[in-house]
Amino acid sequence: MGELMKIQYLVPEKKQGLVVVITGNGKGKTTSALGMTVRAAGHGMKTCIIQFMKGDIYAGEWDGVKLLGDRVELISTGMGFCGLLGNPYSRQEHRQCAQDALKLVDEKMLSGQIDLLVLDEINNALKLKLIDLDQVISILDSRPSPLHLVLTGRDAHPDVIERADTVSEVNEIKHAYRKGIEPQPGVDY
Repeated sequence: MGELMKIQYLVPEKKQGLVVVITGNGKGKTTSALGMTVRAAGHGMKTCIIQFMKGDIYAGEWDGVKLLGDRVELISTGMGFCGLLGNPYSRQEHRQCAQDALKLVDEKMLSGQIDLLVLDEINNALKLKLIDLDQVISILDSRPSPLHLVLTGRDAHPDVIERADTVSEVNEIKHAYRKGIEPQPGVDY
């Protein structure tokens, strides 16, 4: 069968936490962040995912990340997507949940217990004014330098993009939903 390939592990000379923004109108922003979570777990890193706007419809990642054991914690703080799909909660209720999520972000970020913090749908929460730009900037400014921070969601604010180390935009070219195909478990949620 031939010689076994040697696997090389790269170790940076200096550990540097990164700010990563995953934005755009296409499908795959949360999925990309979850992929980073799996990668981090493979390196023995601990991750906390705080979901700002999900919470009223089951998402497979809630149980999927449990398979990664104590390396990943997922906290869904939202009440669903504000103003979409007949969501019954008021803007004020959504804003209060998002404000509570920000307190949790500070607690997790400053705990020293995690290596990767994913703020899922925070860009949407900012766009919908459930949180304020100065609150997000404060998170970016107070992030401990070794902590990796990932911000997902459509419509990332230009000031957040400017402060990020890496920004990826997910663009929709085609989506099954536009053909009348309902969201599918395991792929869409």
